[in-house]
Amino acid sequence: MATKEDILEQLIEEYLTHKGYFVRHNIKYLPRKDHPDFVSNQDSNHSDIDVLAINPLLEGPSKVLAISCKSWQSGFNPSFELGCIRDKKIVRGRDAWRGFRELVVPKWSEAFLKTVRENTGAKDFTYVLAVAKVNGDRAVWENAQEFSRALEGNPIRLLTFKEVVEEILPSLGQTIAATEVGRILQMFKVSGVQL
Repeated sequence: MATKEDILEQLIEEYLTHKGYFVRHNIKYLPRKDHPDFVSNQDSNHSDIDVLAINPLLEGPSKVLAISCKSWQSGFNPSFELGCIRDKKIVRGRDAWRGFRELVVPKWSEAFLKTVRENTGAKDFTYVLAVAKVNGDRAVWENAQEFSRALEGNPIRLLTFKEVVEEILPSLGQTIAATEVGRILQMFKVSGVQL
């Protein structure tokens, strides 16, 4: 279960549970130590897949979702973020690529893909970036060729907080929701508060 601080992760879990997925959180991974580009003092801190989900009733890349959550209050600007990565800029106090190493650095991409396979048995999956909101054209991110190559052609999708809430709300009934966030949404719904 996500910690209370991971509100976007909890919302994503509620969303995925409603869609029939089984969910795990914070799946850690590292590049292999024998990778030719492995640098011990840079590559020894784990990264993690925030949410990994599998739906046994689906086929193809939508059966498995590997989700990274970025709940930045200002939202996510695909063109800006991609430009910063490509231009090797510093953003939020660190190299822009570091927040997306699995999409940018081959040794991390390899480790990410291996971790998805080991935990789900699937080579095909969808990479999802869950964000508070999208500022700009999501296709810039979803169709970035370097990301597609890094993920061996698996699809990339942006998912917003609003999209998730709008899909969850109508399906919430009186059965207790799977997460604390889901329960809060239930309370909004039954109390008549308009979101």
